[in-house]
Amino acid sequence: MPEAVAEFTKVESIFIRHRNVLAVRANFTPIFTDYYLHLMDIGQRHPENLDTPLKDLLATLTLHLTARPWAETIAWTANIRAPRVNFFATGSSTNEYITGRLFTEDVREPDRNFLYSQTTLPGAEPRLSTIEVDTTDPVEWLQHFYDQSEQRPGKLFKLPDDNYVLIAAQPDFDEEWFAALTTEQVSTLTETEEHKTLETRKFKFACGCSLERILPSLSAWKEKPEELFGDDPAISIQCPRCARKYTVTREDL
Repeated sequence: MPEAVAEFTKVESIFIRHRNVLAVRANFTPIFTDYYLHLMDIGQRHPENLDTPLKDLLATLTLHLTARPWAETIAWTANIRAPRVNFFATGSSTNEYITGRLFTEDVREPDRNFLYSQTTLPGAEPRLSTIEVDTTDPVEWLQHFYDQSEQRPGKLFKLPDDNYVLIAAQPDFDEEWFAALTTEQVSTLTETEEHKTLETRKFKFACGCSLERILPSLSAWKEKPEELFGDDPAISIQCPRCARKYTVTREDL
């Protein structure tokens, strides 16, 4: 019998003493399993050159969320020139979810590749930042993002078997050690370095969308349904966060 997959991804936040860095690590097999089940459910299948970066983006944002304060909801959109695509991921530590999708139709062609980040806190205006990225690799995007937006160094390491580790510098970190870090060192970090586990969070691949949540976005057509439906009795609406489709009738509106 195949080994059962856990219902959630356990994300550990570990402080590495003497090096003054935060190591955030997790095995993403549960999230990736639910991601593929979701794609099967909505009838989609992505080519490898798009599928892998989207999975990497889901993992990267999950670890970044864990390195940030609890109450934040963060959304990242990468607008890529070639292939012309938008990678999107969003998540919340409060609700412990991560979700994402690809946009491949009607994508604006930029003159350069950009990563857009929106951070939302309850009762506050969203905080926006934009950085230019050179590649289609989210592992590299994170390092640029930390240098420019977080104002501290950060590195992401992709290990075998769906394991990822984020190393985020703290005040007075060991700069020489940090600069020389290798994947092999990171894979044995808790065996070779003095450390303390600070917290553990549990993330799932989930969106939480429903027809009831999507309907308010169509309220502008409530008094003029003919402009929305034409001669059709129903239309199909796609969730902007996970690409699930919902059928909306005139009665629903």
